[in-house]
Amino acid sequence: MSVVIVGGGLAGISAAIALQESGVPVTLVESRPWLGGATHSFARGELSVDNGQHVFLRCCTAYQGLLRRLRADHLVEVQERFDVPVLRPGAKAARLRRANLPSPLHLLPALARYSPLAPADRARAVRAALALGRLDPADPALDTMAAGTWLAEHGQRTWARNALWGLFITAALNAEVDEAALGLSAMVCKRALLSRADAADIGVPLVPLEELHGGPALRRIAEMGGTVRLKAKVEAVTTDPKVVVDGVPIAADAVIMAVPHEAAARLLPAQALPDPLRWPELDASPIVNVHVVYDRKVMDAPFAAAVASPVQWVFDRTAVSGLRRGQYLAVSLSAADRWVDLPTAELRARFVPELRRLLSAARGAAVRELFVTRERRATFRQRPGTAAARPGAVTRTPGLFLAGAWTDTGWPDTMEGAVRSGLTAARLVRRHLAGMPERAEAPDRAARTPADLQPIPIRRHLEEVRGR
Repeated sequence: MSVVIVGGGLAGISAAIALQESGVPVTLVESRPWLGGATHSFARGELSVDNGQHVFLRCCTAYQGLLRRLRADHLVEVQERFDVPVLRPGAKAARLRRANLPSPLHLLPALARYSPLAPADRARAVRAALALGRLDPADPALDTMAAGTWLAEHGQRTWARNALWGLFITAALNAEVDEAALGLSAMVCKRALLSRADAADIGVPLVPLEELHGGPALRRIAEMGGTVRLKAKVEAVTTDPKVVVDGVPIAADAVIMAVPHEAAARLLPAQALPDPLRWPELDASPIVNVHVVYDRKVMDAPFAAAVASPVQWVFDRTAVSGLRRGQYLAVSLSAADRWVDLPTAELRARFVPELRRLLSAARGAAVRELFVTRERRATFRQRPGTAAARPGAVTRTPGLFLAGAWTDTGWPDTMEGAVRSGLTAARLVRRHLAGMPERAEAPDRAARTPADLQPIPIRRHLEEVRGR
């Protein structure tokens, strides 16, 4: 038995490793010269630069399971307690920090002291949070409404929607609050903010993304006897199933398409596609990162959010990038339609003064370098009505399966969603190979089974790697 996986992002990597661990030979085909998909790094002078800032939360259990399998879990750091400085021009920084209390009480002290909101808005925010906790994110009716509309109906004025709810919803869904789908917004808020007290603790990489995902994945798949073909162009997929790579057909017992929805629609045979095909409705939403290298340290925190400013989140990238002198900050801009086509000079003229407004130490610092990275199709556009367009992993053709954060994972288009989709596709492939009926599974339950999330068996070697 053999399986071909098309696409070397986190979905394809997760599927490949899960199948190899089950003894199923895998060939992973990727058109780019690296694995990792949308999470990759490149060199720029002395800097190792990530294409975008990626973080995860403690509740992202499938993603952390992948890091364990890659023997890379020691290359990330998770906060001991959710703690985010919130910058505002002309005002002392606020702070959102969870208390040592059981959920949902753990965030009440932070809300009660959240200075960007007036006391009355803080009280209304608590009531809205409690009402949000009563929603069922899987309710199809929630996908017909924008989060901003629902929040407004529950007493959240424009400033509160932007200065509180937008910090989390925009970053998680890559969509403005007033345009984000309510179902996914409710899922994020319930899972991260209103479930376990430690669910929203933020995790960040300690190394460039290539060293966290792509490199370890290449080594791990090779160790288990799998094959990875980089810079390989997939031209078509047939119902046999076969994958045509650089003009040569490769026969397989099953194929997993772990590519964006546009590529999947182009490569899959018509018999495998849903009728009608609604995937184009998912569209795409951009993310822009403005990278600023200063001649000195200007920010003490590892990261901070910002309100009343075009800056959304800013991260200290100094140590991760290998910078030896000064400080390297990355401004992460989600839902970046207004920024993605602007020249670098215009972005510099806008964001260097903004950072001076937010960070007093930046006012006397010189900018040594500034550059911009743009992910024009970073995620699908997670707006009302898209839930029905997200497909499950099973296609209309036996042996052909889908994976990717754009599929129906129950999660937003995130690293966690990508990993969960890969695990679900791998499970369905194993069923197919065993001759069992293929059926859709609840995405969350499918991704959390012990068989797929158990630690890798080579514990002694892992400790040796950590020790080195």
